[in-house]
Amino acid sequence: MNAAAARPRPFPWSDVMGFAFGVLRLSPDAFWSMTPRELNCALEALCGGGAGAPARNDLDRLMERFPDRDLT
Repeated sequence: MNAAAARPRPFPWSDVMGFAFGVLRLSPDAFWSMTPRELNCALEALCGGGAGAPARNDLDRLMERFPDRDLT
């Protein structure tokens, strides 16, 4: 392992703030009062990470509640 690989990368503040302000449209006060876990949950909810596919019974229930309709 070389010395460059052992060095930790700096935290990507520009990317995180760009996401928080531009995508989530958070105010600076809201952003700076969030915990890293809260910000991560917002990112996962928006990007679909961690949620996975719905269970079959949940999908069946949604299909009953919101059936496809013929648009022709």
